[in-house]
Amino acid sequence: MPKLVVKATVVRHTNITSQVKQLVLQAPDIAEQTVPGQFVHIRVADCYEPLLRRPISISNVDRANGTIYLIYRVVGRGTQLLARLKPGDLLNCMGPLGNGFTLQGKRPLLVGGGMGLAPLVYLAATLCPNPVTVLMGGRTEQEMFWSGIFKSLCENLHITTDDGSLGQRGITLDLLPELLRSKSFDMIYTCGPSRMMAGVANYAATYKIPCQVSLEEYMACGVGACLSCTCEATKGPRKKTCTDGPVFWSGEVVL
Repeated sequence: MPKLVVKATVVRHTNITSQVKQLVLQAPDIAEQTVPGQFVHIRVADCYEPLLRRPISISNVDRANGTIYLIYRVVGRGTQLLARLKPGDLLNCMGPLGNGFTLQGKRPLLVGGGMGLAPLVYLAATLCPNPVTVLMGGRTEQEMFWSGIFKSLCENLHITTDDGSLGQRGITLDLLPELLRSKSFDMIYTCGPSRMMAGVANYAATYKIPCQVSLEEYMACGVGACLSCTCEATKGPRKKTCTDGPVFWSGEVVL
């Protein structure tokens, strides 16, 4: 699949929370090629500061309209500049990059935490009409705006929050064993904090369910040249998150 560098047009740029935004870009060539789990590498300013591109997961795709959806949190200089974009602005965008999820299984379970839920949106939409179950977690009800996004995409939605303000009090790993005992899943996909994904992978191994993890790493080039985003493999040399991943089978990498 060729990597494209395009000038994408901002269609919409809206606030989801005070720190989380959704960016909709007109990028028909990228939209046509994207599979769930891939990302784009964007240049947030046509200047030397910040120098490096920013990787952002593609959270959804509308091929009919040639648009891609990005959900991101404003956390630093790069995303602060990105947050200034308005409809009609152009954005230098490279993608789609990386290897996406393997679409298999008729009874999938998606487990996500925080902003790691972003790539799972397009995955859930693609897996339909299979009965998709989603387990999501965050610190507070405000962080679980994701529930409104996923409720039309999945058959069963389970929520945990650290403070108990929405769903069950606790973390996703508290609720996961109960779900695995009560339902028969044939595939697990997960993205979020490393500790959470490690726990999900361990449970998947215990219940002998195939599992894929989507890693989130800082990266510079996005095409496998700089080695800044490598992760430890269970066997052999370190793997490049940008080109070997970001999606791996859980047994391939050390979480």
